[in-house]
Amino acid sequence: MPPRTVSPFRILTWHVHGSYLDSLVRTGHEFYVPVRDDGGERHGGIGHWGWPTDRVHEVPEDEVRDLDVDLVLFQHARNWREDGPRVLSDRQLRGPRIYIEHDPPWADPTEARHPVDDPDVLLVHVTAFNALMWDNGRTPTRVIEHGVADPGLRWNGRLGRGLVVINDLGTRGRRLGRDIFDRAREHLPIDLVGMRTAEYGGLGEVLRKDLPAFSARYRFFFHPVRYTSFGMAICEAMMIGMPVVALATTEMPTVLEDGRSGIIHTDPDYLIDGAGQLIHDHALAARLGEAGRRVALERFSIDRFAADWSRTFAEVIGRSSVTLPDGGRRIPVTA
Repeated sequence: MPPRTVSPFRILTWHVHGSYLDSLVRTGHEFYVPVRDDGGERHGGIGHWGWPTDRVHEVPEDEVRDLDVDLVLFQHARNWREDGPRVLSDRQLRGPRIYIEHDPPWADPTEARHPVDDPDVLLVHVTAFNALMWDNGRTPTRVIEHGVADPGLRWNGRLGRGLVVINDLGTRGRRLGRDIFDRAREHLPIDLVGMRTAEYGGLGEVLRKDLPAFSARYRFFFHPVRYTSFGMAICEAMMIGMPVVALATTEMPTVLEDGRSGIIHTDPDYLIDGAGQLIHDHALAARLGEAGRRVALERFSIDRFAADWSRTFAEVIGRSSVTLPDGGRRIPVTA
């Protein structure tokens, strides 16, 4: 079957990270998400995100192979190894494919071979750190950093407390900095939100659509994570001008500069002392937060994200350009 010649592109992907898919939906393309029912239980759908129905479509798994899509976008090793071979047609399995790697390697930070080993697939990392740490083998790679929408509100920091946003922190151990969080809350007024955090003394989950307004009251965003990808919650905090206090690990040192656009260091005591200064000095917090916002507007804008992904989709599909629905804007592959 010849490729379609109209834009936007039709992308088949799985619902793995809702926040990331929320940004992908804003690129202007159409997304098809497989769903299945197991004993009356629905898996893999779009939930209650409120995405436009002309942009995001749920498709029963047994109908996926009949879809006319331009590209398959894998987002998890399970999609690659199990879901794809089970539900995709031969044409979809051989056609234009991209794998998004959201994380650094967990089992071994320097020797782990990436599960994709295919020169006909583009492996997209969400940070340069992730691309550095994986052994990508013969698979071609590219880095497309996060993009988040400006929520249209600003930080005020009227509440003299810090905020941590991490799901399941109580069960995720040192990698996510549970011990550092415990240490910090011995010295600082600090709250924890996220899924299943109430069991660990947190406030529970705050819906993503409500998080910017909820966060804006807090004096600073505290990020105790030792080893992970660059969280979208950090980008969103920076976008509203909320000052960030974080370990200087993974991608963080390339984003924030200590004392100028945030407080970052590898010494937890330094972070605790710095956070204490922010509690007592709102003006300092405001200066750091505004500098961080300028970084976010340049580095994590949704327009940059949409342009990067549209060029990448067009290149992998074999198109010279793509016309997006926002006024017919054309984005060439080689800008």
